[in-house]
Amino acid sequence: MTTPATRVIGGVDTHKHTHYAAVVDEHGRLLGHREFPARDRGYAQLLDWITGHGVVAAIGVESTGSFGAALSRFLVTADIRVIEVNRPNRLARRMDGKSDSLDAEQIARAVLGQTSTATPKAKSGVVEVIRTLRITRSSAVKARTQTLNTLWGVMISAPSPLRDDLVALTKRTLINRCLQLHPETDDVLTLIDAPGRLLTAGVTTALRDLARRWKTLDEEIKTLDKQIEALVRSAAPELIELHGVGVELAGQFLVTAGDNADRIRSEAAFAKLCGVAPQPASSGRTTGRHRLSRSGDRAANSALYIVTIVRMRRHQPTRDYVERRTAEGLSKREIIRCLKRYIAREIYANLPRPTPHPRPPHPAAA
Repeated sequence: MTTPATRVIGGVDTHKHTHYAAVVDEHGRLLGHREFPARDRGYAQLLDWITGHGVVAAIGVESTGSFGAALSRFLVTADIRVIEVNRPNRLARRMDGKSDSLDAEQIARAVLGQTSTATPKAKSGVVEVIRTLRITRSSAVKARTQTLNTLWGVMISAPSPLRDDLVALTKRTLINRCLQLHPETDDVLTLIDAPGRLLTAGVTTALRDLARRWKTLDEEIKTLDKQIEALVRSAAPELIELHGVGVELAGQFLVTAGDNADRIRSEAAFAKLCGVAPQPASSGRTTGRHRLSRSGDRAANSALYIVTIVRMRRHQPTRDYVERRTAEGLSKREIIRCLKRYIAREIYANLPRPTPHPRPPHPAAA
């Protein structure tokens, strides 16, 4: 039997259409598990069901960046502490098997045992909008490149009179010229008895339509660029002022940190998140060795690398540092690693942060 003063921890295994929840008390005893629909009404029912077992200390949610994003926002709005749990207990799966109820229970136990302590990204502010627009832009850029490659392939194999007029043109001139093409007829079936004219009309139509598609995507990308730049400059003006950090790189750092950058407790934690924290690589025969981290957000790691290369070329203090460290015997790779770690510290110091608020205690600390 539970009492109103019982502190409980919830765990939620998230899916596309349903979420499966489990509740354990502060001593690890399973109090129950139940399935709820993955919509606003279901989120309210889930929270009411968990609070019906006692005082909620925290709720662990799986996949807070995808299936569990909406639920996480709902719980945070209700002043519930949410913990991100993305790595299942492999040992428990081998011993007890896998089911929604078992997964939800293991998520709750991961929060109770402090094996999962990460605060998920809020995904409710301007940074989430920037992330969404950046994803849309990336998709449009890939589609534009694919369209140009397709247009080029069609043009190269076109009939000689048409190909000869286009093959030497630059990219944008080629697009503009193809936009001005006028096929003999839009209904190519009328030329079925004239193979030569049919081929020319069909290729001309394809080139014109591909050029229109490329132009539409190009205008979409330009519009997205303006929107992203305005949002990034509004959200992080100090970040853009750093040497070598433009709108694109600043947007990546914002997306990596999230709307609630205060969830990253130190610059060392941010460096680890970006994959630039050196990891110990010592053994019984060697001491003091470190290796590069291969974990973390690789897009943020790439952004740090770009900033590093720009500064090594055009930033005099960085060039002086490279000369000094080279004289000390460090390789270029080691120097870049050190610079990425330093730049990560500088980026962290200039990230926008919301008004600080006291962190609730961990359920196991009560």
